[in-house]
Amino acid sequence: MQQFFEYSTEVREAMQAKKPVLALESTLITHGLPFPQNIETAMVVEQIARDHDVTPATIAIMQGKVKIGLSSSELETLVYDSQRVKASQRDIPYVLSMGLNAGTTVASTLFCAHHAGIKIFATGGIGGVHRGDDQDISADLIELSRTPLALVCAGAKAILDLSKTMELMETLSIPVVGYRTEYLPAFYSSTSPYSLPIKVDDLAALVKLLQAHWQLNLSAGMLIANPIPVEDEIPAEIIEPVISAALKKAEQQHIRGKAITPFLLNEVRLATQGQSLQTNIQLIKNNVKLGAELAKALGNLN
Repeated sequence: MQQFFEYSTEVREAMQAKKPVLALESTLITHGLPFPQNIETAMVVEQIARDHDVTPATIAIMQGKVKIGLSSSELETLVYDSQRVKASQRDIPYVLSMGLNAGTTVASTLFCAHHAGIKIFATGGIGGVHRGDDQDISADLIELSRTPLALVCAGAKAILDLSKTMELMETLSIPVVGYRTEYLPAFYSSTSPYSLPIKVDDLAALVKLLQAHWQLNLSAGMLIANPIPVEDEIPAEIIEPVISAALKKAEQQHIRGKAITPFLLNEVRLATQGQSLQTNIQLIKNNVKLGAELAKALGNLN
């Protein structure tokens, strides 16, 4: 497997020195955020990690290799490649064999980070169970159920069915931990009606919980739900009608599968005149900050 993996100099040196490394996904660059916010945010969140003495490892697939950490030129190539694709875990062999450039989803980033030996991953929001009756379920949850990473996020994307997503995570034995919250964050909003089974109030308690999880050799990862700061959120009563309208439009246009999430996020962005984009960027920064703090705290114990 390792013949497909290529590490940036920065990541390779950090791993050799046993310094903390934080995994970051790349679909926010290729499909999640528009230009130029995508490249600007990618650079900012990497710097947030470095400011905490943690090495960022943005993961992508490029020219037949799984890249663990991107150079600035590779990042630019990923941004400007009009033929880039979105790769979930199942797509990795095809993308590698065809030599394509791809942004990695949460699912594929989990897979790649785990096999690279990285234990902490920060993203915006995870996929889950989509609204409606067709049981459109993101591969993010399946991969998290069998990959023992700590995944820091702002809950599940608000475009999803949060209740069903929570139920499925329980079924898959994925522990969901609220960081300083008793309720599942809803991506753009800091809270939702759905209570969480576990709450921790500080980094030390989170580290202790993760260590116990890993020492038990449990197969699932741990979802760490980190609410967007209240001053940056869009309250649910404002964003929910916007999401409902976007879902109706997607249904009318028969948009399904991989295309649905980028379509909905773009529709919400347009309807909120860019406010949702700024909120999205702020929650990503907030999650990377916590992810870096966690990676550093765990690294100091080694």
